[in-house]
Amino acid sequence: MSQPKYKRVVLKISGEALAGAGRFGLDDAMLGMVAQEVKEIYDLGVQVAIVVGGGNFWRGRTSENMDRATADYMGMLATVINSLALQSALENAGLDTRVQTAIEMREIAEPYIRRKAIAEMERGDVVIFAAGTGNPYMSTDTTAALRAAEIGADVILLAKKVDAVYSDDPEKNPDAVRYSKITHQEVLEKDLKVMDSTAASLCRDNGIPIHVFALSEPGNVLKAVRGEAIGTVIT
Repeated sequence: MSQPKYKRVVLKISGEALAGAGRFGLDDAMLGMVAQEVKEIYDLGVQVAIVVGGGNFWRGRTSENMDRATADYMGMLATVINSLALQSALENAGLDTRVQTAIEMREIAEPYIRRKAIAEMERGDVVIFAAGTGNPYMSTDTTAALRAAEIGADVILLAKKVDAVYSDDPEKNPDAVRYSKITHQEVLEKDLKVMDSTAASLCRDNGIPIHVFALSEPGNVLKAVRGEAIGTVIT
């Protein structure tokens, strides 16, 4: 088996991806598949941290009577639900797992502590970062970028429903250009929707590469860790 390209990774999973074929809730088969994907790279000796979104339960403000901060805090709670579900799936696959939350919920998870997260990863635990950054107006993409910088990750593995970065929505525009390689600056200048501008800027400023690929195809996480040519690499 070929050696991994990266020693420490942050795997960012969208909440929608965990819903499987549906648009809402959790799909047991998808959770199991993600757990097996993580186990494959773990068995190669890769240290794994995970950031998961919450869009399968809550996505932004849905009422004019709700302020943005309240909606964002609700989204953070949705990421905790996903993180606990993913923790169970990973433990069923035989992996020791820790959930750390940016908002303290001591009865169900540890508070986020950077040095503790690093120590747990070095000890062999998979660490899941939940509740975003703990701040409204910040996406889980920004959380992934921030945590990757804090723990010294070699790459962000951005697992999404789409298989790569495109110039436009490929489902709406059949002429959308598919990129195999692109820079952080181009993502910002072209206003590509692969991640928000705050996250892209943070990755650019800290020299963190991003590998975008489809989560739905089994084996893609392993291929990305090996540095194989799938999806889009942002450097």
